[in-house]
Amino acid sequence: MLLCYTIPMQTLDTLIRHWRDDPGATYRTWFLWEERLKNFRSIRRGLQTVVKEIEADTFGTQYRGSSLETVVHSIAEQRQMFKGADHAFLWKPKLRIPDIYESPDNQKAFGRFLDTCACCTGSDDLIRAIRDLDRRAIKGLGPAAANLLYFLHPTHMPPFNTAIVNGYNALTGAKVKLGKWEEYLALREGMLRLNEAHRGLLSNDLGAVAGLLFDLGSGRYTPPPREDDGAAMSAWQADLARVREESASASKALATAREGDRTHTEVQGWLRDLGRALGFDVWIAANDRSRTYEGGRLGDGCLDTLPPGIAGTPGADAVRLIDVVWFECGTLAPAAAFEVEHTTSIYSGIVRMLDLALGAPERAVQGLYLVAPDGREADVRDQLRRPAFQAVSHLNMRYLPYSELERHREAMARFGQGLRAVEAIARTL
Repeated sequence: MLLCYTIPMQTLDTLIRHWRDDPGATYRTWFLWEERLKNFRSIRRGLQTVVKEIEADTFGTQYRGSSLETVVHSIAEQRQMFKGADHAFLWKPKLRIPDIYESPDNQKAFGRFLDTCACCTGSDDLIRAIRDLDRRAIKGLGPAAANLLYFLHPTHMPPFNTAIVNGYNALTGAKVKLGKWEEYLALREGMLRLNEAHRGLLSNDLGAVAGLLFDLGSGRYTPPPREDDGAAMSAWQADLARVREESASASKALATAREGDRTHTEVQGWLRDLGRALGFDVWIAANDRSRTYEGGRLGDGCLDTLPPGIAGTPGADAVRLIDVVWFECGTLAPAAAFEVEHTTSIYSGIVRMLDLALGAPERAVQGLYLVAPDGREADVRDQLRRPAFQAVSHLNMRYLPYSELERHREAMARFGQGLRAVEAIARTL
């Protein structure tokens, strides 16, 4: 099951370069997707909540409505790579799996496993934690849990699903199977070798090589021939050409996605200009500041750094990624935070605003707003009904529809004062 391909390195380089340039492949649609990076911290925070609830005996006996469902749902939303990632954790009563809901001992073991992995600093410790969990032989809890580990340690633990396994086997001639941790660890070793051999085209983040294998395993590409066969090589190159032609339609899909980014940036720009008109100092998400907006940059005229009282809090890294934050002029106390959820994970946006609201309680935030298209109101409400967020319901997070913001923003900027105008058009959740 170790890496055993005999494909020339130059041929694999050709495949990887084509994959990187393909607008419909996972490299561009998922790996370079900015929301993927934003999800890491929220997923890690969610796993910490799972561990705390298991330790306190408050996790419960079912998946639906649990803190684990909230985290896994956030992963499964990344459909380019993780569609169906939640299937392994769904409670199947007829099979009594996975046995982390009805067995307190197994649930505790799972909690210790997550806690240990979150605190690990190297791959040796992670592998020991995996082997300790594997020895318990918890029914129905296999290496699908590796997808949780990926978001804790993306440079040590790759994602794991059927398409990745199929892609690896097709590329290398190996016979890795699903369902066992030993198989996952063998796959991991092979992926590390593959990644090292082509590091100049892949990444330290194992999501890149996993994405390549995913696209091979899902049939987007056929693997290069492993033998020195001219006819086979010509046929493979023809397949690459075919995918290139089909990518023209994928380019249209990418253009649609970019239009979504444009809309997201446009709404951030509305909030930026409104905040400044109302007399606030404005912060724009660190990874969005350089986006083009109305002939300049989205971050023009905004704060360059977070105020010291925020920058020094444990959740500062997440706060830096909040789409828009308004601060009181002079005191730089946080007045309002806005997460623009055009098509992205609502859960992650909520977690980032909670890092701001709970990270420095002595600097209470007056308003927390989820800004989303009118058609996503039900999604916003469903997320805030999750048990994971019931403990922070007192923060009074609100929903701000695009249509209301667009319709009233100019009048609010001219005649509004403080947050009153925003509160008037926002909806209580």
